[in-house]
Amino acid sequence: MAFPTSVNNQITDAVTQSNVKVLGESAAVALSNLYQSSANSLAQSIQNATFAQQQSNLIHQATTTQGINLIYAVDTAAVGDASEKLARADVPADALMTIMLKALNK
Repeated sequence: MAFPTSVNNQITDAVTQSNVKVLGESAAVALSNLYQSSANSLAQSIQNATFAQQQSNLIHQATTTQGINLIYAVDTAAVGDASEKLARADVPADALMTIMLKALNK
């Protein structure tokens, strides 16, 4: 101690050692907090990426299902019949639309 006080030397030494311990550990505690925050942020971003991928797969599956439903919904015989009629005759544009609509509505 630099100057004498009315406090017992053992008490001042204990307080000083406690303060030195806190100062010595502060860098390690700060660094561990930084590592913990970084790990938490990385884990959160990985979870977000996983969730986004799951949602994307869900949308792709729904889109594929809808596309296949549209393919199966088209009556191939009606389309073939209309194509054959169009191939054999000169059909005006308004009649062409009528034939196609009738073929699809069968």
